[in-house]
Parts: sequence; structure tokens; C-alpha cells
Amino acid sequence: MPTITPFIWFDADLEQALDFYSAVFADAKVLDTNRTETGELFYATFTLAGQTFYGLNGGPGHPHTDAFSLFVTCDDQAEVDRYWDALTADGTPVACGWLVDKFGLSWQIVPRRLMELQADPDPARVKRTVDAMMKMVKLDVAELERAANG
Repeated sequence: MPTITPFIWFDADLEQALDFYSAVFADAKVLDTNRTETGELFYATFTLAGQTFYGLNGGPGHPHTDAFSLFVTCDDQAEVDRYWDALTADGTPVACGWLVDKFGLSWQIVPRRLMELQADPDPARVKRTVDAMMKMVKLDVAELERAANG
């Protein structure tokens, strides 16, 4: 059975990204590395939150876009806040739970409760939830709940 693993191209800062992501995600692990003759990191295999990734220092010319993002499902507001604060450090908040980190990768930091509210059988609750989300930058669970409840 084949596997599908995200492969992320970095200009030349893969090692710094690995250090950063290892500080953000407590369970991060670097599984394998390959270095050039001069000792620079060429590629690495690593895990974040149980997901395996490949990273490559491939040089400039292939910038990241928000057409691909990493989606982090959070159990509560404290978790949203922790990941949001860590990943926006030297990064850029965007909208609706999206941000771009200092390496140019797009992330979505999403409370599980948002997905539950969006799956509500009452279309009016769903609309109020989505309308509230669309006005947010970092997602706020309490405010989403208030909006859903009208």
C-alpha cells in the first residue's frame, strides 16, 4: 500500500525550521537527515503531531503559497492560543484561523468545536457560526459559541 507524505521545499532554512517546529510541537521528531559534503542539511524526514513530512533545502525559486496549508485541529481555546502564538512569532496572522509562519508556510489553527458547530443540523446556527468565523483572525471558541447560540 503506498503512503502519501507531504514534501516541503525550503530555500535554505530547513534546519532552522526543524528547530522551530520541534519547539512548537512537543512530539516532533527528526527521523532522518542527509547532509551535503560541506555539512549543510540537504533533506530530512520528520514528524509533527504524528504526521510524517519530508523537507528539502532546494534553494530559492519555489515559494510557498496558501494554496497548501497545514491544518491543526485543537481541543480547546488554550491549545488554539498556544499554537497561534508560537506559529505567528515572526509570522503573519491572516484571517479565519489562517496564518503564515516565518518560513512562509500557511497554517490553519482550528478548534474542534468550530467543525462541530459547522456540522449542526440547524442551518441558522451554522450560518451564524460561519459569519462570526469570517470576521475573526485568530479563532475564538467562546465567540463562535455565542454566535451559534444567537
